[in-house]
Amino acid sequence: MAEPKAKYDRQLRIWGEQGQAALEKASICLLNCGPTGSETLKNLVLGGVGSITVIDGSKVELGDLGNNFMVDESSVGKSKAKCVCQFLQELNDSVKAKFIEEYPEVLIETNPSFFSQFTLVVATQLGERSMVKLDRICREANVILIFARSYGLTGLVRISLKEHTVIESKPEHFLDDLRLNNPWPELKRYAENIDLDVSDPVAHKHTPYVLILVKMAEEWAKNHDGKLPSTREERKEFKELIQARMTALDEDNYKEAVEASFKVQTCNRLLEIAVWKLIPVHLIFG
Repeated sequence: MAEPKAKYDRQLRIWGEQGQAALEKASICLLNCGPTGSETLKNLVLGGVGSITVIDGSKVELGDLGNNFMVDESSVGKSKAKCVCQFLQELNDSVKAKFIEEYPEVLIETNPSFFSQFTLVVATQLGERSMVKLDRICREANVILIFARSYGLTGLVRISLKEHTVIESKPEHFLDDLRLNNPWPELKRYAENIDLDVSDPVAHKHTPYVLILVKMAEEWAKNHDGKLPSTREERKEFKELIQARMTALDEDNYKEAVEASFKVQTCNRLLEIAVWKLIPVHLIFG
């Protein structure tokens, strides 16, 4: 795995090893390898997709040289599927690439079971009749289908599949909920036995920062009508109260408590988000 990790380092950071493994197992079928289809496959090949199959029955024409980077002057008059496939293979030799010189419309009509072997079918520049039939074929075979059509600088993309569940494993804004505003009974009983003013410096230095926050949040609530710090000024004051309990500069547990003091507000913030999402849009904007 050392070589693949170095080769795909940037994308591994985005979707992780599980996502990369899924990509490397995927088998992609492209119908019509014009500029739209060729660019689509280029990005998948560079990403390390498992295999590609290019299907196109046309020949390379002079007009293709101005809009398709996967062909050159030496390709004119030759099979477009073969030329595009060869160029794509050069981008990543670990991808299995093959081509079929056949018009997609003919293949859809004569061999519908052909498409069941793929993970994903990308159909470009197809007519409506062929699109409808291919959609039915792929749905019955449970194969993901993407339609793409371009018109100069505009175009459309349609995705057809029964169901696809996505789990965001790396949320942009993650809030830890430590239950600091309402500790569970066992944590509360344990915290009651902790004395933050203990004279033993070793015990003071080894009090877990979560317990420090639980005790300080409870103390704050008693002096503020049961409420936790919410404003910027209150949060600053709360931090200062924690810092005041430090008896030495090397007490990392209290430093952690200061850095994590914003988590006291997590429960309140989560509640605000939940309430906000429940408010109908028309009530906000009229």
